Amino acid sequence: MRHSEFERAVADEFGATGAALVDDLVLTAVGGRTARQALAAGVPPREVWQALCVETDVPIARRHGAGRLEPRR
Repeated sequence: MRHSEFERAVADEFGATGAALVDDLVLTAVGGRTARQALAAGVPPREVWQALCVETDVPIARRHGAGRLEPRR
């Protein structure tokens, strides 16, 4: 997962509240940091996405492949 895919996944899953979650919600799985802090510290976006999903109870079916654009045809 790239940073841009992370941002799309957050926007798709959380809508208008996504930015606040990324900036304010402390994620235990990434060292007690917010998603924004974890990304800035070099934690891979996929790991941050998974931690965010766990903390917010996103169903497993909506976690894999989130943020990816549809392949070109």
